[in-house]
Amino acid sequence: MSALKELERLLTEGKITRREFMTRVSALGLMAAVSPAILAKSAKAARPQKGGRMRQGVAGGSTTDSLDPATMTDAMAYNINWQIRNCLVEVDHKGHPIPELAESWDSSPDAVRWAFKLRQGVEFHNAKTMDAEDVLFSINHHRGEDSKSAAKGIVDPIADIKIDAKHTIVFTLKEGNADFPFILSDPHLTIVPAGTSGADWEKGLGTGAYILDSHEPGFRALTKRNPNYWKEGRAHFDEVETIGIADVTARATALNTGQIDAMNRFELKTIHLMKRVRGLQIINVIGYKHFSVPMLTDREPFNNNEVRMAMKYAVDREYMVKQILRGFGTVGNDHPIAPNQKYYASDLQQRHYDPDKAKFHMKKSGMSDYTFKLHAADAAFGGAVDAAVLYKEHAAKADIKIEVIREPNDGYWSNVWMKKPWVMCYWSGRATADWMFSTAYAADAAWNDTFWKHERFNKLLKEARAELDEKKRHELYVECQKIVRDEGGVVIPMFANWIEAATTKIRFENPAGNWEMDGHRAAERWWFES
Repeated sequence: MSALKELERLLTEGKITRREFMTRVSALGLMAAVSPAILAKSAKAARPQKGGRMRQGVAGGSTTDSLDPATMTDAMAYNINWQIRNCLVEVDHKGHPIPELAESWDSSPDAVRWAFKLRQGVEFHNAKTMDAEDVLFSINHHRGEDSKSAAKGIVDPIADIKIDAKHTIVFTLKEGNADFPFILSDPHLTIVPAGTSGADWEKGLGTGAYILDSHEPGFRALTKRNPNYWKEGRAHFDEVETIGIADVTARATALNTGQIDAMNRFELKTIHLMKRVRGLQIINVIGYKHFSVPMLTDREPFNNNEVRMAMKYAVDREYMVKQILRGFGTVGNDHPIAPNQKYYASDLQQRHYDPDKAKFHMKKSGMSDYTFKLHAADAAFGGAVDAAVLYKEHAAKADIKIEVIREPNDGYWSNVWMKKPWVMCYWSGRATADWMFSTAYAADAAWNDTFWKHERFNKLLKEARAELDEKKRHELYVECQKIVRDEGGVVIPMFANWIEAATTKIRFENPAGNWEMDGHRAAERWWFES
C-alpha cells in the first residue's frame, strides 16, 4: 500500500497527471484500493476553473519596453502582448497553425495569393468591432523601407495586401510560401485598432483575453479578464500580474516563498532540489529551442570550412546535454531543425565527438597553432559560460586551443552577438523549417549571425518555400539541413527543453513548445485548481 500512498501524494501535488496515476495504479493491481475522493478531486482539477490572480515571474524586460508590437524583442514583452492581443493565426500544442482572428484561409495553387476570412463580431477592448481595415493597418505597421520593426524581415516577402470585403483580406506574396499562415502567428503581428500611433500604443488596446490595467515597462504589468472575450474555454484567471525578475535565483526564491505562482527559465542546476519541494511542479516541454555557437564566416579564421568542421567535431554533445541541460534536451547535429519538427532530416548521420577528426580538419586548415577566442556570457543562455569552458576542455583533447572570453551580461546582444567572431548564442527556434532558415541562414537575413552565404542553399530554400508537394518539399529541406551541417558556420551542440516551474495549484493541458510558457499563452490557457 505504500506504493499507492506515494502515487496518491504525487497526484495530489500535481507531480503526475491523472492519466499517469491511473496507468501506474492499474499496473500495480491496486485500482480497487484507490480513494474515490482522490479521483473526484483530480477529475475536478482537470477541468478549467475561473478565478484568482495569477502572478508570473518572467525573465527579460527593460525600462525602454513599449507596447508597440514592432519594438518587442523579449519574453516579457511577448507574454504581455499576447495577454492583450491576438494574431490572425495561432500555433497549437502539436505545432499546427489554427485559426485565431482569422476564421479560415485558402491559397492559390502556387501559394502566392492567400485569402483570410476574418471572424465577425470580435471587439477590441474599446468596443470597436474588428474588421479588415484593422488587419491591414496592423500588418502594414511592420512593412516599408523605413520600418524598424523586429518583424520587418518576415513581412518583406509580402508584395501587396488588399481588402476584398469587410471581413476578408488578401495577401499577395513576392513568391510562393506554403507556410505563410505560420508567419501570421508571429508575436509581433498582433492586431490593433487601425490608426494606433504614439501614446495610443501604451493603452494596450487589442482583442485579447485580458485588458491592460497598468504597465511599468520592465517591471510589472497587471491585466484583468476581458468580459467580452470571444474565445470559449480560455481566459480563466480574474487577473494576471506579470513581474519582470531578471535573476533566475530571485525568480526561484519568489516562487518558493509564494510571491509568484509560476516562472520561466528555471535553473537546471537546482532542478533536483525543486523536485523535492512540496507544492511545486516542474513543467518540462519539448520545443525547438537550441543553443548555438555561431562563427562569422566572412572573416578569418572562420572563413575556412576546415576550421569550422574541426570545431564541429571538437565538442562532446552528449556530455553537454548531460552536464549543462541535466538531461532535459537532445543532442544537436549542427543545423537548427528540431527532431520533433515536420521536415527534420532523421536519416542524416548524427555527428559525434571525435578528437581525431577534429585534429585532422584543423591540420588541413593550417591553423593548428592558432588560439581561438570564444566569447560567452550567461545572457546567451543559462550555463553558457560553463558550456564554453566545457567546449575548451573537449577541444584540448584534439590539440585545439580555445580561450574563453567572459563578457558582461549587460549589452551582450548588442555588443558581442554578431560583432565578435565566435560567440555563445541561443534561439527559441521557429515553427517551420522555412521560418527558421529564412530568419538566420538565408544570405540576406537580418539575423544571419554567421554572415554565411551559400548559393545552393539559398536556391533550395526558395524552391522549398513554394513547393506544395510534401515529398518534394521534404527532400529539399533535408538537403538544406545537410548543407548547413557540413558547410555552415554554426555549431549546434544541443536542443533544450523549455523548463518552467509553478505551484501545484496551477493547472494546464498539453502546453505548447513553439515558445516558452506554453507558447507565451500561459495567461490565456492555464487556470487555478479550486
